[in-house]
Amino acid sequence: MRYIRYAFLALLAIVLIAVALANREVVTLQLLPAELSALLGLQERVSMPLFFVVVASIAAGLLIGFVWEWLREHKHRATAARREARIRELERELSKVKGQRDQGKDEVLVILDEKRAS
Repeated sequence: MRYIRYAFLALLAIVLIAVALANREVVTLQLLPAELSALLGLQERVSMPLFFVVVASIAAGLLIGFVWEWLREHKHRATAARREARIRELERELSKVKGQRDQGKDEVLVILDEKRAS
């Protein structure tokens, strides 16, 4: 399975390098359309290779998607944490009750009772 993953990563790297070499032209990016930027006085422009724009856009989309999912799943993580805390509390209470129940018994009988219960 590890070799399949390495082969996939190598193939992905080859494709990305091919796309980068095919799109080396420099493009100019503007923050806003020309009329709106002239109105607001924000005429910021950046020149960079096209492949960088494509890769940065993909990375930004992935980052936004990961953050969105993390925020969306917060309620599920919180519920799981509450349940785990409740389970630990019940396990402590159960061990305390078992200790009180088995207080005067012989150790061998306690072990046999535990085996029979499970």
